[in-house]
Amino acid sequence: MSRYRGPRVKLMRALGLNLPGLSRKSIERRPYPPGAHGGDRRRKESDYGRQLKEKQKLRFNYGLGERQLRRLVIDARRSKTETGKKLLELLESRLDNVVFRGGLASTIPAARQLVNHAHVLVNGQKVDIPSFRVKVGDVITVRERSRKLQSIKDALESPALQKPDWLSVTPAEMKIAVDRSPDDSSVPFPIEVQLVVEYYARMI
Repeated sequence: MSRYRGPRVKLMRALGLNLPGLSRKSIERRPYPPGAHGGDRRRKESDYGRQLKEKQKLRFNYGLGERQLRRLVIDARRSKTETGKKLLELLESRLDNVVFRGGLASTIPAARQLVNHAHVLVNGQKVDIPSFRVKVGDVITVRERSRKLQSIKDALESPALQKPDWLSVTPAEMKIAVDRSPDDSSVPFPIEVQLVVEYYARMI
């Protein structure tokens, strides 16, 4: 399954929550599924339906393809840490997410574009891979010649989310420092990650 490129608010309405990494818009005005009968649906969800919904929350918020997410689940299962907690740590540790959570981009797709276009440095070195995993002690900065980008200035002036406590951010220097590893409480939306683990259990 390829990366989602359709209407973002419509997708969030289908999932029933705001995904801050996907869009700065909100479903508050229409908090029901899209479609002519969206507000009238009372269908009971199956166990599989609930598992799929939780999986899609992660996929779409972090902008992953199906194969990418499955690979992360496999990596999480190999860890000594509880699979669900490790999966969320791996997702939050992606460079594009760190650029977003540090306030240098308004959404994860915008952060991915900054990374892809080589505007971001990790420990002074160019890194243009959005899935790059940051580690404790890493310092993420914006390249000198990229500091005039209006999109970065706008994101810093009006951050989408409060800065997480595992990052130290110096807006004036456009610098983000990774103080500790993220944990399952770092995810900025409600998620039942065990259902995601159960979803992939039959496939892996």
